[in-house]
Amino acid sequence: MDNFNFYSPTEFVFGRGRENEAGELVKKHGGSKVLVHFGGGSAVRSGLLDRVTASLDKAGVPYVSLGGVKPNPRDTLVYEGIELCRKENVDFILCVGGGSVIDSAKAIAAGVVYDGDFWDFYSGKAVIEKAVPVATVLTIAAAGSEGSGDTVVTQESTGLKRGAGSNALRPRFSIMNPELTCTLPAFQTACGAADIMAHVFERYFTNTQEVEITDRLCEAVLCTMVKEAPRVIADPNNYEARANIMWAGTVAHTNIVGVGRSQDWNSHNIEHELSGLYDVAHGAGLAVIMPSWMEFVMPHNPMRFAQMATRVFGCAMNFENPEATAMEGIRCFRRFLKELGLPINFAELGAKEEDIPVLVEKLGLGDGRTGGFVQLSSEDVAQIYRIAARATV
Repeated sequence: MDNFNFYSPTEFVFGRGRENEAGELVKKHGGSKVLVHFGGGSAVRSGLLDRVTASLDKAGVPYVSLGGVKPNPRDTLVYEGIELCRKENVDFILCVGGGSVIDSAKAIAAGVVYDGDFWDFYSGKAVIEKAVPVATVLTIAAAGSEGSGDTVVTQESTGLKRGAGSNALRPRFSIMNPELTCTLPAFQTACGAADIMAHVFERYFTNTQEVEITDRLCEAVLCTMVKEAPRVIADPNNYEARANIMWAGTVAHTNIVGVGRSQDWNSHNIEHELSGLYDVAHGAGLAVIMPSWMEFVMPHNPMRFAQMATRVFGCAMNFENPEATAMEGIRCFRRFLKELGLPINFAELGAKEEDIPVLVEKLGLGDGRTGGFVQLSSEDVAQIYRIAARATV
């Protein structure tokens, strides 16, 4: 196990009705003027936004609102939010929604206190050192943004989808009521499940030896998703299954399952080009890319994939041919995603094989390489896209 620092300062407030405590929690964490940031649609129709703002009124905390966040959040709204926060002297951002809303809020939080263009953080020109405090009322179990310092934003003029991160962006508190996820369409629920599992797999496939504790933690989250995701697709109002998935999403991305070990993140980077170009759901793109990446890199360490196959999907171990067990595990994963109603190839996603050169170019590797488990060249990435284009169960 490698040396590591682990920092997770977020207060998690979990359970039924906890959104009604938002106002007092903002006061507890030092907020005196709040930006309420949200997407729209369901947060308004369900009455959630009204409950949150009522709690702010009850606590005597003034606020301004900014809605309109879209999936794959856009830089244009971030700029608007930065300007609004500065104009209104906002000192706290409360986001009501899922990963896209939280990512947008984090980008605003970093940009408000930065003299330059906030996109500098996403293009690698600057590092986030401070930010306006952020908190969340979570409505989708997926991205894990409620407990992480990570954020991903799309530059609307170019279609580039890029990430940034800092401990300064970790939410001060996150309200997590599983009931708020019960009205999600089955497809969004499935996309969230794929994202959660991908966050774990990006950490699970490592070159670091002797990391049994985090291996087992990863496998626990993955096994939970294998059990609970089909249950909520079949019964959207299953509170206990929703609760397990919501907490699994948080555990998957606070990095407690990834400490002390090298990580990869190639699947996420490769998928970002798909959702950036086609504006598809991130989890749907991961359902196409993640098993395809697995197929391509499996020969690097067949035993790690065989371990996943046996411990997570219950495959029988073929000691004479571990590659066969490894491939069966990958097939089980792809079948599982298909059974949740997710796409598994380009055609089902709405992507085009002829666009592969564009996708590779947008990734921007040139003659370089990327990755942690396996270092990939541009041609390697193209091959993963080709596998994804033609995948079957």
